Amino acid sequence: MSPRTLGVEEELLLVDPDSLRPVARAGAAVAANRREEEVGHELFGHQLETSTEPAVEPDDVLAQLRAGRRAVQEAARAAGAVALPLATSPLAPEVEEFTPHDRYLRFEGAFGEVAREAHVCAMHVHVGIESREEGLRVLDGIRPWLPLLVAMSANSPYWRGHDTGFASWRTVVWGRWATTGSREPFGDAATYDEVARSMVEWGAALDPGMLYFDARLSAHAPTVEVRVADVCLEAEDALLVAVLVRGLVSTYAGRDAEPWRADLLRAATWRAARVGLGDELVHPLARRLAPPREVLAALLEVCGEHVDADLVESLVEPVLARGTGAVQQRRVHEREGDVASVVRDLVDRIADP
Repeated sequence: MSPRTLGVEEELLLVDPDSLRPVARAGAAVAANRREEEVGHELFGHQLETSTEPAVEPDDVLAQLRAGRRAVQEAARAAGAVALPLATSPLAPEVEEFTPHDRYLRFEGAFGEVAREAHVCAMHVHVGIESREEGLRVLDGIRPWLPLLVAMSANSPYWRGHDTGFASWRTVVWGRWATTGSREPFGDAATYDEVARSMVEWGAALDPGMLYFDARLSAHAPTVEVRVADVCLEAEDALLVAVLVRGLVSTYAGRDAEPWRADLLRAATWRAARVGLGDELVHPLARRLAPPREVLAALLEVCGEHVDADLVESLVEPVLARGTGAVQQRRVHEREGDVASVVRDLVDRIADP
């Protein structure tokens, strides 16, 4: 089988270049976009989304990621803001303003503080599948490996002016929704559809689009969508996550799932969000704590020919050398002494790349 298609969606944070706080200028930014790359709305007025077209070659995916980020940054600049790849804002928003779309405006009434505090930016990876049945086999199989992707992408240590003690606080905030997190194995399409239907009927979701599982079947394309990653500080780190997701999808399309309880996987995800790559993670095969390098090596061995190990090595070495986005943010804070400096540093880097 030829390599599966890859697509990536990224959410970026709009901040005011002076106050350094999130600012609701998405409407003006979307209207200002003159590039062919997508610049779209998200839940809040201080968020923008961009996405790649389906592609096979990693170089093509990376080029699209960079182009999408440039488009968002140019549109934001035209609206008097700066678009930053931060999964949470180190500073509280100036105004908590939902995007004026009928669906989004229903969120606050339906979900209260859970919706009002969902100021987070993620990255979603889509990988092509042959059928729903294949996709469900994949969903059940890849579950124990997803905490590693949480750790690799961790880019949200700060929240409302303080250090949370987590590498990915976004994971914790997002986990407040009833539909998020690791699922029990579905086994078949009927079970998946029944779970989806019940969650909507019981008010845990407004519609199937709110099934925020760690991994789900896309409602709009023949893909598996993996939703566990923070938006990454670097586009190359986003590519690393995407390549690993494709390797896992390709592998578990033809491999039996390891039996894991969902509660243990949620604990493994919690640990990954807490420590990032700075401490041991849960090893999906040995079922013990192990260094991140060992967990990654196990993933590469399991995936075999379905993942380009040389490419992964070339992408992961810089992450291990300079640190994840969370490590880089904390390094700036340690050097400068205040949380606002974390935002200022990134604003300056984008203004003068």
